[in-house]
Amino acid sequence: MLTIDGLQYSNWSREIFEQMHAGGVSAVHATLVYHENTRETLSRFGDWNRRFEQHNDLIMPVYEVEDIRRAQESNRVGVFFGAQNCSPIEDDIDMIEVMRRLGLMIMQLTYNNQSLLAAGCYEAEDSGVSRFGRQAIAEMNRVGMIIDMSHSSERSTLDAIELSSRPVIISHANPASFHPAKRNKSDTVLKAIAESGGILGFSVYPFHLKDGPDCTLESFCNMVADTAELMGIDHIGIGTDLCQGQPQSVLDWMRNGRWSKEMDFGEGNKNNAGWPRPLSWFKDNRDFPAIIEGLRRKGFSEGEVEKIMGLNWLRQLEIGTRART
Repeated sequence: MLTIDGLQYSNWSREIFEQMHAGGVSAVHATLVYHENTRETLSRFGDWNRRFEQHNDLIMPVYEVEDIRRAQESNRVGVFFGAQNCSPIEDDIDMIEVMRRLGLMIMQLTYNNQSLLAAGCYEAEDSGVSRFGRQAIAEMNRVGMIIDMSHSSERSTLDAIELSSRPVIISHANPASFHPAKRNKSDTVLKAIAESGGILGFSVYPFHLKDGPDCTLESFCNMVADTAELMGIDHIGIGTDLCQGQPQSVLDWMRNGRWSKEMDFGEGNKNNAGWPRPLSWFKDNRDFPAIIEGLRRKGFSEGEVEKIMGLNWLRQLEIGTRART
């Protein structure tokens, strides 16, 4: 079965790549950067080039959708890149095409905070998409870079959907009706994402789930079924938000970057500032078969399971990443 994970930021190592193989992962959307600037982003590409060289028997880069099929044929995991913020382009719209040509296939307009492009989901005031954001969306559409609104606010997300001529995605989040986290999305947003032709990648990050680390597989699959009714089976997938093996310093970088002198705890709090305890049924990449079996038990047909686990993501990449001439 084709299995595509719509978002990870793990502490990449040969052990993790081997676990991906064991779990049947075909391709993964790997976060390249959070708050890094243009120069630092280039270094992150360099880091990955070394990984591809050192572990070329296990992984390969994805620059176009056909590379995912090539990865399958060669028994390797395809890796495609995304940015969880617009920081890689700084204030230069020309950097969108540069980053796309280097292999950045997906970019979020914001990461929780107000950016130059749009408002984040943690802002008290939702200003929507900015003047620069309107230009950036048009340029992303032109060069084939997918717009991701996972960490963006409600109005900004709806603005982006209206402005974009291509589908808009939420690579990793859950319905707010299932769990009212700031990062989760309203039914209004989810319906608009589906109407745009986009996709929601379900997160297994405990802060995004009802009952947190104690959320059961059955409860997760019930959420998937309810969302399938809301959005349609063609507009849902998996985006685990797995951050396997990452130290506390990485979590602090995600939450604080360089923008804050005070400690920001994101979805946690002062008394719960670390990584959440993992789910009993999804600890690492070897556990993807558990999700497959859970969906089958819930009553999804084999064809529907195949769509959720990978085919919908494959179609999304085909639609969203081809440059326009």
